[in-house]
Amino acid sequence: MATANSPERALKAILPLIEAGQAYEAHQKARTFASRYVKASQFDTAIQVLFQSARELLKAGHLGSGTDLGLFLIDVYNTKEQAVDEESRGRLTQLIALTGPSGTWRKTLIDKSVAWSSTLGWCPSGDPDLQHYIGELLYKEGAFDLAEPHLLAAGERDSARLLATIMFEWSRGGAEPGAYASRGVIPYLILTNILAARTFLAQFLSHLQIARPALFTQPSAPLTIGDTADEIYPTTDPTLNFLQLAIRTCQRGNGRTAEHQRDARNAWVRLCGRYVSRGAGAVGSQAMKEAAAALGKEYFGIQPARSQVNPLQEMMSSFFGGGAPAPAALPSTPRIAGGGRGRGRLGAAPGSPSALD
Repeated sequence: MATANSPERALKAILPLIEAGQAYEAHQKARTFASRYVKASQFDTAIQVLFQSARELLKAGHLGSGTDLGLFLIDVYNTKEQAVDEESRGRLTQLIALTGPSGTWRKTLIDKSVAWSSTLGWCPSGDPDLQHYIGELLYKEGAFDLAEPHLLAAGERDSARLLATIMFEWSRGGAEPGAYASRGVIPYLILTNILAARTFLAQFLSHLQIARPALFTQPSAPLTIGDTADEIYPTTDPTLNFLQLAIRTCQRGNGRTAEHQRDARNAWVRLCGRYVSRGAGAVGSQAMKEAAAALGKEYFGIQPARSQVNPLQEMMSSFFGGGAPAPAALPSTPRIAGGGRGRGRLGAAPGSPSALD
């Protein structure tokens, strides 16, 4: 016998209607039952009714009704102040998968799911596991441009590796590979997620070493930087060379002493002068100049030239233009936006801008 706070009674009235093809009636009953449970503060019961009803409607192909109940489910999450955990996240990932790629239903559900996770989770750019799931799902469907912002927002090492694979596959048309690599490295650095930036570029370079070995000037012998064990791979693409050195120079931005910080700042100025100011192609583009200015301020306290526009917003817009939308989940303040378990700066690793041409 169903108890007062059990979803069994409601589901016995709703699910047979779905099986009978009466989607509208099932949808209305689910909303009515859930509203009563919410009014009585029986949030867990409302959640079960909405989730199971939405899932079965989506399985039956009723995307509008199923998505509407999924959105109602998130409203109940917010009212209850449901924390992000494996169970609450899992309900949403199931519904997101069932909505399918056609139409706008999935995007609506994704946007609201990410917003809930950013409010009631620990990461302001959205729950990293949720973001990674969405990015991977979209990647498997071939929607590279839609997957990109979610993997950037996730910021985990697995997300960075997957994004590197996406950018490598996207670059196979013969375009300058550094331009695609910058779409992962620069945003991760802006978000102070050096571990993700390093992971992304290492994976991207490993793909290139197999597919385009001629790009590497000494593929079997990486170049050791200074007196450290850190290594870089010199290439014929100046953007790739700049990105490798930029990551390692930014690592030094939080040096242990004032002398280390001063040396890192000077190294950054030399690096940008060598590549960004005088470079051609992606490394010398206006977008890269704005990125370098934003990174100089973030890591080394170098104030950019006064401008009527926000250089960070301009840079992000430039990098995500031309096929990939700017990720709405990423706030404009880098310090508070870094997502993923890999977030944070690693130990200092001296770099020399003169090491590469």
